[in-house]
Amino acid sequence: MKYNPTAIEEKWQKKWEDEKTFKATEDPAKPKYYLLEMFPYPSGKIHIGHVRNYTIGDVVARYKRMRGFNVLHPIGWDAFGMPAENAAIENKIHPAKWTHENISHMKKQLKRMGFSYDWDREVATCEADYYRWEQLFFIWMFEKGLAYKKRSSVNFCVKCDTVLANEQVESGLCWRCGTDVTEKVLDQWFFKITAYIDELLAYCDKLPGWPERVMTMQKNWIGKSTGCLVDFPRDDGQGAISVFTTRQDTLFGATFMLVAAEHPLVTQLASGKPCEKDVAAFVDKVKKQDKLMRTSEYYEKEGLFLDAYCINPLTGWKMPIYAANFVLADYGTGCVMAVPTHDQRDFEFAQKFNLQRVVVISPKDRTLDPATMTEAYVDEGVLVNSGPFNGMINTKALEDIADYLEAEGKGKRTIQYRLRDWGISRQRYWGAPIPMINCDQCGIVAVPEKDLPVVLPENVTFSPEGGSPLASLAEFVNTSCPKCGGSARRETDTMDTFVESSWYFERYCSPKHGIKPGLDRKALDYWMPVDQYIGGIEHAILHLLYARFYTKVLRDMGVVGVDEPFTNLLTQGMVCKETMKCPEHGYLFPEQGAGGKCAICGKDVILGKTEKMSKSLKNVIDPDFLVKTYGADTARMFCLFAAPPEKDLEWSEQGVDGSFRFLGRLWRIFDEYLEDIKPIAPVSGHPALADDLKTLRRKTHQTIAKVTQDIEDRFHFNTAISAVMELVNALYGVKRPDQTDQLALSVIREALEAAILLLTPIVPHMTEELWQILGHEKCASDMSWPVCDSAIASEDEMTIVIQINGKLRSRLTVPVDEPEEKIKACALADEKILSFLAGANVMKVIYVPKKLVNIVAK
Repeated sequence: MKYNPTAIEEKWQKKWEDEKTFKATEDPAKPKYYLLEMFPYPSGKIHIGHVRNYTIGDVVARYKRMRGFNVLHPIGWDAFGMPAENAAIENKIHPAKWTHENISHMKKQLKRMGFSYDWDREVATCEADYYRWEQLFFIWMFEKGLAYKKRSSVNFCVKCDTVLANEQVESGLCWRCGTDVTEKVLDQWFFKITAYIDELLAYCDKLPGWPERVMTMQKNWIGKSTGCLVDFPRDDGQGAISVFTTRQDTLFGATFMLVAAEHPLVTQLASGKPCEKDVAAFVDKVKKQDKLMRTSEYYEKEGLFLDAYCINPLTGWKMPIYAANFVLADYGTGCVMAVPTHDQRDFEFAQKFNLQRVVVISPKDRTLDPATMTEAYVDEGVLVNSGPFNGMINTKALEDIADYLEAEGKGKRTIQYRLRDWGISRQRYWGAPIPMINCDQCGIVAVPEKDLPVVLPENVTFSPEGGSPLASLAEFVNTSCPKCGGSARRETDTMDTFVESSWYFERYCSPKHGIKPGLDRKALDYWMPVDQYIGGIEHAILHLLYARFYTKVLRDMGVVGVDEPFTNLLTQGMVCKETMKCPEHGYLFPEQGAGGKCAICGKDVILGKTEKMSKSLKNVIDPDFLVKTYGADTARMFCLFAAPPEKDLEWSEQGVDGSFRFLGRLWRIFDEYLEDIKPIAPVSGHPALADDLKTLRRKTHQTIAKVTQDIEDRFHFNTAISAVMELVNALYGVKRPDQTDQLALSVIREALEAAILLLTPIVPHMTEELWQILGHEKCASDMSWPVCDSAIASEDEMTIVIQINGKLRSRLTVPVDEPEEKIKACALADEKILSFLAGANVMKVIYVPKKLVNIVAK
């Protein structure tokens, strides 16, 4: 037989599709398992990152199915978004047409990979029968005060002509197009995510199946801090500057005030003063700086004196006020009391601007002189220069100082959060319309539920300058007020596309359900929560936090019955490849730099560092080429074998070739034995076997145990594949038995069948073909997962390490049931040990069962 991956794969993909092999229905008699990968944006083509992500999920789904679970493994499309709109402008094609054409192409690509999706549950978020329920939830949230509109300063991308959430600004740039983000004041719709802030934070510790890294990122983004709100009166008598601090123990050392450059107070304080123009330029400069980098200890501390002062409420000192780049307007009050002797950033700022420094916390063993300090003292110590609190340990004085502030009316205890309400308004066309109406008489009025969905009109004209065409479409905008019947205007903002992805996993449970609220509670109660969610670490804050919030909102509306949407989370690593660059033509695609020469000009190619695959770097591999050349099974195996799923995968042509060669090796050993083993059943029971067959059978069951453990406990598919490779090597190492030796052939058949079933989740097309050729009526995918017989898998002998005073000196092979005293005696009688012990006295012999003997000698 010849291994022809294309013919085999297309055959089995058609069979799975025709027979709806992976269609899922609720079955209370079986344990459920909901496996989900983050659904793709229909950009036009899948990339290797998609292949890796979805292959990981597919292996788990197929494995769980073979373990007897009722598996739900759906797929759909995160179909709204800016790229479709930009394509409409650039290519003069409607976003709906562009999106559906892309979906059609990508769907073919996904099917060609052999993923076990239930395609009957496919959803596209741009369809009205999807977003109509989202609009209903919006109205319910509006009625409960969880959706509201307010005028606010927002992040704005001029190129995309739309608002961005804080989480969508990366290094001061738009996350979509990379353009500098500016600030703009607009009327915006918000979701009140802060109403769930304590629960979102508390449940971070109730999700043990999530990576610690993700939970830490979410906790930091929520940013809960307990401290005091302290008022610093302005010296001009125009009110006070409120400061939130967790370090009220350092109040007596506050010598100047820092205000976030983008805080409205900055321009207010500078207004009409000589510094006004310089301040305006400084504010513009800081707004372009990355917010995360600004707060880094390594970033240059910049500031500008605002020619204004405030008063320290505890010392009465006159404190100069500075605009600073390392203070953020959206954290705390946007104003920070600076204590240069006990905060390193303040210390560096005070040094730079020659500002006063006063020590208020002193170490127990020495006295600090602010004039000679080279860095801030940030450890625990004794309070000095702190009035009535002198002599107290600073950490133990926090509550006493808080009491004092409240008693004197100079401050109060409070809790602050970094997280702000979720701005969901977008001034774009290709998104779900917000179901609200603006009436001059009645104000903001919700669209009646009976009139849902508010359908996104398709008869629109796009401007090359961008911006939403909805605002200029009279037949969409002009409507009547549901309350008074008078003329009114429909809301023309659309929802942030993260709203669609915040509940799609719940829609999958009943995707065709057309009765309010669009989700079948019985189906939700059966399938939710998602047992295993898989996606990139880049979604740790945005999507995952929003999805958690949205599920809690739906829970409180009685729509769903779970507190959290995802029980377990796997964040897979990136796919990376070295870059190739031509001195004249810049980055090259792999095929343009093959052979070390630029295909365009013939110049030598410069090999760059290995980086995440991206279109801009051109270090990409077309999955279609990979499948056409090697087959989907090889692509799947390489993505799984090259690295553990949570680690980055480095692309390697040698690795792809190696995966293909192994599949060919498996095919050949199967073909070699096929005629001999086809009429023979696999060995059963515990018959007496020759040593080589006993070894092979032991290896078979050890492999079953190893692969099961690696997939079940760790998702370490690379080591699971390696174990099967070792089993195949063992098969090649067995002396070919005579055709009449049915016992020997039955052992070989057991080993081959085990290898096939263990690889079925990983390379399902080849294994289905081999399983069928063996004469099985049921598909390999429908078989039960192999079970290890521990009695067969156990070794007859074990290796014991022998140490002298903790140092390895020899090894000993003994029967696994050898008594402890005999093992110790054998260790002491070992020739190497005797030579090492010459002239020494043995003080003690320690035995660690099944591992080592340690001889303590002097």
